[in-house]
Amino acid sequence: MREQLTVTEEKPKDSSSQMATMESLISLVNRIQRACTILGDYGGDSGGAAAASLPTLWESLPSVAVVGGQSSGKSSVLESIVGRDFLPRGSGIVTRRPLVLQLHKTEPGITEYAEFLHKQRERFTDFAMVRKEIQEETDKITGKSKQISPVPIHMSIYSPNVVNLTLIDLPGLTKVAVEGQPESIVKDIENMVRLYVEKPNCINLAVTPANQDIATSDAIKLAREVDPEGERTFGVLTKLDLMDKGTNAQDVLEGRAYPLQHPWVGIVNRSQADINTKVDMIAARQRERKFFSTSPDYGHMASRMGSEYLAKLLSKHLESVIKTRIPGITSLINRSIDDLESELDHLGRPVAIDAGAQLYTILELCRAFDRVFKEHLDGGRPGGDRIYGVFDYQLPMALRKLPFDQQGYRRLIDGALNYFRGPAEASVDAVHFILKEIVRRSIGETQELKRFPSLQAEIASAAYDALERFREDSKKTTLRLVEMESSYLTVDFFRKLPLEAEKGGDPTFSNIDRYAEVHCRRIGSNISSYVGMVSQTMRNSIPKAVVHCQVKEAKRSLLDHFYTQVGKKEGKQLAELLGEDPALMERRQKCARRLELYRKARDEIDSVSWAE
Repeated sequence: MREQLTVTEEKPKDSSSQMATMESLISLVNRIQRACTILGDYGGDSGGAAAASLPTLWESLPSVAVVGGQSSGKSSVLESIVGRDFLPRGSGIVTRRPLVLQLHKTEPGITEYAEFLHKQRERFTDFAMVRKEIQEETDKITGKSKQISPVPIHMSIYSPNVVNLTLIDLPGLTKVAVEGQPESIVKDIENMVRLYVEKPNCINLAVTPANQDIATSDAIKLAREVDPEGERTFGVLTKLDLMDKGTNAQDVLEGRAYPLQHPWVGIVNRSQADINTKVDMIAARQRERKFFSTSPDYGHMASRMGSEYLAKLLSKHLESVIKTRIPGITSLINRSIDDLESELDHLGRPVAIDAGAQLYTILELCRAFDRVFKEHLDGGRPGGDRIYGVFDYQLPMALRKLPFDQQGYRRLIDGALNYFRGPAEASVDAVHFILKEIVRRSIGETQELKRFPSLQAEIASAAYDALERFREDSKKTTLRLVEMESSYLTVDFFRKLPLEAEKGGDPTFSNIDRYAEVHCRRIGSNISSYVGMVSQTMRNSIPKAVVHCQVKEAKRSLLDHFYTQVGKKEGKQLAELLGEDPALMERRQKCARRLELYRKARDEIDSVSWAE
């Protein structure tokens, strides 16, 4: 983990050290914010399902969000701070996407211009065209309807008449949906605005018209919910010149009506008539200064009123917050880089396009599966022990249930041994299904295979085909053991029967009497003993045959046929085998882009001069 950086003042270049530090800090955050938007990080669920758990850098960056109702004068405040008429106007929802407005102070005499992140190589010196571009870029995402989108528009203005500051203009809060808007629009706008203002790194600029009851202010109501102590909220009171005669807003501006930890600032914007007649913004600023300096109600606080003072106040405060947050941001960046690199290692790197490299990758993945499969059979993973359960419990039980005692002794001699076929085949089938289950589990447990569903299916199919071949061979072998026992009886065993009868018999009996009923029972008993002897032999030999033909062969050559076939495939077929789950590919792409963002941010921080 990289060490956190200690922020101190940068050495001066063309101005004071304080100004150099302020410019570098705010500019630093501006560059990181731009990188965030380019690489798809703008907070909340900006990345969709595939990015749901990705770390967000956007939310850790200090910013100033401008919040207000649709008739609060929010747009006019922004234009007053900039000193330019550039925002779309109209009825209803005008701001339908967040506008990240980055102000860059330039040297006197430099021509003012604007740039958009989506048109980085184009400079706009005609601010009427800026307004048109904002409208068109909004429509690209939302259409010409009244829908809204959380995807921000990034815009930078370079001018000698601004201070270094970044403002985020959010859709105006509303209480009712108008024609053409969905019923959910009121809640949708509030949720989007709340997504910004509830973050601890967001400075909230709550814009409220002075000619309305502050208790009903949408901006103040929301600020009270997300920042009850008023630590992150700056109050802006607009339309002071439109208040009823004999009334004033001193109680609000002096912090008595609604106290905040930061000062309230009064603003006098251009009137609608001024806008219609295109009154110059510089002239409007002069008129605003005159209003406060000559007002009997606000003259004593004139130095702390107006759009110019507000801009300087916010810039200074933003610089202070950034300075405080930089160590934490650095720590977050380094921690997130580690996490993203780890996840990308887990997801795997993108597949090579070279056929030789693809074949090598497939063989390596097959070997990874084979290792897991053998671990199951060798006891390193569960499942293989079930095979021994077939021989220790299932086979002996099946042999005991054979109906030998219901047959005549001759039939036992001639064909009863064929009853062993059933338990033999059942043992083969039981082991076959256990092996199939182990293949299925092994594929699921092979982490390297998770990203390749097509290859998983091919390996499973090839393994099942191989197991089927092993099963057929095993059946032939075990049934051959049964047939061998049926084809040839152990003659010495039966030769003993007459001798034993003679030793224990009465010499007065004739040869015919020797085969009387009592002797037949004795022969039947002895034949049953013979069948028991064969049963014990089968109990020992069937497991050996099954393990040799199925288990040992599966460990030795489960994918041999697949290796032969895959070696014959061409590039296109290999690429199809390595086709990945689209959701995983999207996740990898999101992680890679987010990692690129964090590395860019780290480089940006490292590029700033830090000194003790």
